[in-house]
Amino acid sequence: MLDSHLSPKIIEKPTALSVLKSVFGYQSFRKGQEEVINAALNGQDALVVMATGNGKSLCYQIPALCFEGLTLVISPLISLMKDQVDQLQANGIEADFLNSSQTLERQQQVQNKLISGQLKLLYVSPEKVMTNSFFQLISYSKVSFIAIDEAHCISQWGHDFRPEYTQLGGLKASFPHAPIMALTATADYATRQDILTHLKLENPHKYIGSFDRPNIRYTLEEKYKPMEQLTRFVLAQKGKSGIIYCNSRNKVERIAESLRNKGVSAAAYHAGMETTLRERVQQDFQRDNVQVVVATIAFGMGINKSNVRFVAHFDLPRSIESYYQETGRAGRDDLPAEAVLFYEPADYAWLQKILLEKPETPQRQIEQHKLEAIGEFAESQTCRRLVLLNYFGEHRQTPCNNCDICLDPPKKYDGLVDAQKVMSTIYRVGQCFGAHYVIAVLRGMHNQKIIERQHDKLSVYGIGKDKSKEHWQSVIRQLIHLGFVQQVISELNPTLQLTESAKAILKGEEPLELAMPRISAISKIAHNPQRQGVANYDKDLFARLRFLRKQIADKENIPPYIVFNDATLQEMAQYMPTSNIEMLQINGVGSIKLERFGQPFMALIQEHKAILAKAQNNE
Repeated sequence: MLDSHLSPKIIEKPTALSVLKSVFGYQSFRKGQEEVINAALNGQDALVVMATGNGKSLCYQIPALCFEGLTLVISPLISLMKDQVDQLQANGIEADFLNSSQTLERQQQVQNKLISGQLKLLYVSPEKVMTNSFFQLISYSKVSFIAIDEAHCISQWGHDFRPEYTQLGGLKASFPHAPIMALTATADYATRQDILTHLKLENPHKYIGSFDRPNIRYTLEEKYKPMEQLTRFVLAQKGKSGIIYCNSRNKVERIAESLRNKGVSAAAYHAGMETTLRERVQQDFQRDNVQVVVATIAFGMGINKSNVRFVAHFDLPRSIESYYQETGRAGRDDLPAEAVLFYEPADYAWLQKILLEKPETPQRQIEQHKLEAIGEFAESQTCRRLVLLNYFGEHRQTPCNNCDICLDPPKKYDGLVDAQKVMSTIYRVGQCFGAHYVIAVLRGMHNQKIIERQHDKLSVYGIGKDKSKEHWQSVIRQLIHLGFVQQVISELNPTLQLTESAKAILKGEEPLELAMPRISAISKIAHNPQRQGVANYDKDLFARLRFLRKQIADKENIPPYIVFNDATLQEMAQYMPTSNIEMLQINGVGSIKLERFGQPFMALIQEHKAILAKAQNNE
C-alpha cells in the first residue's frame, strides 16, 4: 500500500511508474497508459477508448492508488466486479464491491470498511451509485476519482445500451472536484460523442487507441456441415481454453453435449439456467476445470481470464461491436489466439427478419446500420482486420497477413456460366425454394420431392452435376452478396428469388467474376502457425509451471490467471529466475505476488535447472 501523504494532484511520473512496478509487476507502461494516468493525476476528465488486453484497467487503478481517498469504479456486471476485485486483492490492494448479489451481512462488512477509510477502490453498479442511500453512505468518504467502465453502455449508438447508465450524467454535479474517466474498448465516433455529452465531461483528455488486436487471427468459415466443421476446429485446439457463441439456448445445449460426446471438456451457459449452475460453469471455466464454454452472448463480460485461446461464433453476431467485444475475450495475455466465425447468408437474413418485425423507431435504424456492417464484414473479400479497423475509424491500407483472406486469398474465375445456371434453376422452380433444393435440382439428385413436383423434367435438371454441392453453395452466396439473388425468410423456409439486376447476367450482357469456393479456410491456415509469444522458452518447464499454478490456485480458491498469467509463466520458462531480484524483473510479478506466490515457482525452476544441468553432464 502506498503512503497516504501523497498529493492527489500533479504526481511526478516516477510515482505512477513505481506503482506499476511494485504493485502490478510491470516494467514499463503500454502505449497510451502514461498519458491517460497523468491526465487523471492532474485532475482532468478523460475518455479512454482502448482495446481489450491493452491495459485499460490500469489507467484508473494506478491513479486510484496515487490519490488520497476513495476511487469509485462503476461497472455493469456483478461477475466483472468480483473478478477485478479478486485480482486487486491478490496484488495487496484494499478493494471491494457492493451489489445486490451480496448478503446483508457481507454488504455491512463492505460498508464498515468504507466508513473506516480502509478502501482505495469501491466497485458499484450504475443503478446503485445514484441512489440516496448510497450518497448517504459515501458521505463518510472523500471521493477523489471516478471511473466508469464499459462507458459505451450510456449511448443508444452503442451495441449494449443500458438505460441505467443515462443517470450517470449527474455524477459531475454530485462530485465536482473528482475527475471522471470513462473507459470502453468498443466505441465508434457517434458512441464517443454520446459518452462525452451524457457524462458532461469538462475539457476531457481524449485517448482513442488502436482497435487492433494483432495477436488474434480472424477467420471466417463458410457453413457447409457446420457441426462437423466446429468439432474439427475445437479438436484441433487440443484442450486449449475457448468460448463458442450461439444465438439460441437450444443450440447451446446441443453443441455442448455434442462436444462432450467427442471427448471435449465443454459446458453450456445461458440465461435459462439456474443462477447457481451458471455461476458454477463460470467458476469452472475461470479455474481451468472446464476448457470450452458454449454460450449465448450473456457469457464473458464478467471475466478477465487471460488464457482464452479461441473464440468461435457459430452464428452471426448482430453488430461489429458485439463481434469485436466477444472475440476480444481471446488472447488477453498477448499470446496468439484464434477468432473464427461460421457463416451463411441465411444467418444474416434471419437477423434481418427479426429486426424488421420490431416497431420502426430510431433505435431500429441504428440496429439496421450495425447489422448491415457485420454483413459486409462477413461477405468481404479483403483483409478482415482492415474492415474491422476502418469501421471504428482507424484507416489503414496494409493487409494484416493474419486473417483467412490474407493467408488464403480467394482465387477468381469467370463465373458467368455458373451464375446463369443457378439463376435459371431458381427461375424454373418458381422462385419458391431455398438453396438446398435449388442445388439438388442443379446436380440432378434423385430426390422424392423433385420427382413429385416433376422438376426432374426441367431443362435445368442436372446441368450442374459436374460440380460439388459446396461449389454451388459458394456461388449462390456470392450472388446474394452481389445483389443478383435475394434470400427471403418466411415462416416456412427461406426462398431464393431473382432481383432486377439478374436480367443482365441471364442475358450475358455483363461479365461476372466470382471467387473459387474456399471449402475449409481453417484447415489450410492451421498449417501456418502464429508466433508463439515469448521466443525460446522451455516448453517442459512451462507445462510444469502451469501445473503448479493450478495447484496453488485450487488451494487458494482463486482462478489460475490471478496467480500469474500464461505470458508471465512463459517469461519464467525463458529466463528461469531463482532469486527475488530476478523474479521481480519478470512482467506480472509485483512485490505482493512475489511474497505470496513466488517461493514455490522459484523452487520448481531451481529443480528444473538442476535436472537440465545433470542431463547435460551425462551427455
